[in-house]
Amino acid sequence: MPTNQPIVLLRERDGGRYLPIWIGAAEAAAITYAQQGVVPPRPLTHDLMRDLLAVLGHELTEVRIVALKDSVFHAALIIDGKSEISSRASDAIALALRTGSKVLVESSILDEAAIVVSSEEDDEVERFKEFLDHVSAEDFEGEPGDQPGDRPGDAPDLPDRPD
Repeated sequence: MPTNQPIVLLRERDGGRYLPIWIGAAEAAAITYAQQGVVPPRPLTHDLMRDLLAVLGHELTEVRIVALKDSVFHAALIIDGKSEISSRASDAIALALRTGSKVLVESSILDEAAIVVSSEEDDEVERFKEFLDHVSAEDFEGEPGDQPGDRPGDAPDLPDRPD
């Protein structure tokens, strides 16, 4: 995003709407780790929560995005199909990814905050996701001297920018 703030984009299962949820960098990292199967050397908070639930004999049945207040999404963790615990949406999504739980959104929230993406835009999103699945940091590395400013002491030629 132009603001460099991470976003989670939830897609409606049987429709063309997307729910954009802006999140913090730490939450984005936790969600990305879960999506990519990254196992950190020590458990992150969401890994700890998953492990606590398992050791205590409970299951995260589902996650629900239940409210949108002052541009902030609120979620609920549904434990064992009956107990409800209030949560930030980003934490709930990070935990759902680690436990394989469903993420549900109240229809009224979709009606209020979802965006509709045309099939052409949807194809573009899919192509970009495919690109991200196959790109690595090494793809962007070059040999020293490939670009101005790569050699010690060189300064790249930068275009003038109006202030």
